[in-house]
Amino acid sequence: MNKYLDLSPEVAKALNEGKPVVALESTIISHGMPYPQNVETALRVEQTIRENGAVPATIAIIGGRLKAGLTAEEIEYLGKKGRSVAKASRRDLPILVSKKQDGATTVTTTMIIASMAGIRVFATGGIGGVHRGAQTTMDISADLEELAKTPVMVICAGAKSILDLGLTLEYLETKGVPVIGYGTDELPAFYTRHSGFKIDYRIDTPQELASAFRTKMEMNLQGGMLVTNPIPEEYSMDPQRINAAIDQAIAECNAKGIKGKDTTPFLLERIKDITGGDSLESNIQLLLNNATLAAKTAALL
Repeated sequence: MNKYLDLSPEVAKALNEGKPVVALESTIISHGMPYPQNVETALRVEQTIRENGAVPATIAIIGGRLKAGLTAEEIEYLGKKGRSVAKASRRDLPILVSKKQDGATTVTTTMIIASMAGIRVFATGGIGGVHRGAQTTMDISADLEELAKTPVMVICAGAKSILDLGLTLEYLETKGVPVIGYGTDELPAFYTRHSGFKIDYRIDTPQELASAFRTKMEMNLQGGMLVTNPIPEEYSMDPQRINAAIDQAIAECNAKGIKGKDTTPFLLERIKDITGGDSLESNIQLLLNNATLAAKTAALL
């Protein structure tokens, strides 16, 4: 066990007994949604995982300790602190831990800490990727590099549609990351079910997902696996409407000179405002949908 890692009693017991555990990130609590919806959603996602036969392990850094499994009070703490909590990527971990500070984990750091704990399945909203204009800015999410090296299955609703989806798929292919469409041949685009970009592998059952990932681990192949699970039809947003909101938000982001790790929280907040809150409800529903699939897959894995 890593000396900087703390498992909650529930998570430790589940892992010791070989029961299914699903990792969850904490950036969505501190940076992804306003309070109190962030706390309410985090607790709903945990409950959804329990209802589908697995144990939730929300991951964060609190007081310099890497935490796999948070109490309701710790989730409330992160939700109330909001964006004053550091958004922690791989590069930030040694600094936050050595200084005994708090950090909300991104896809990257959730994968790292989940892997340390022996948790192999992780449910999130959407991954980061290659940002629009990356050919000049070099703004590429660390999530893609982590998927290439850390053995965790990430179940998401595709890449966030604020990104360059075509280049994101190309980058993942270069890094050897299997990208699977759950019940779809097309990359989902977070708020919508369709992006126009085809993906190579379609899988239609949790049993097949578990089998594919088990095979990957038994072959000792480096890296994780990305499962893209489309948002439920009834919560999918009109592509023209959401794309117009994204374009407006990106223009405002560029005008304000916002860059780096502040980009995604700014864009998501502006898209929520522009869509009158509809994007927030879609975000919540896709999280619950991904948690359901992750729990069912973890139980079979």
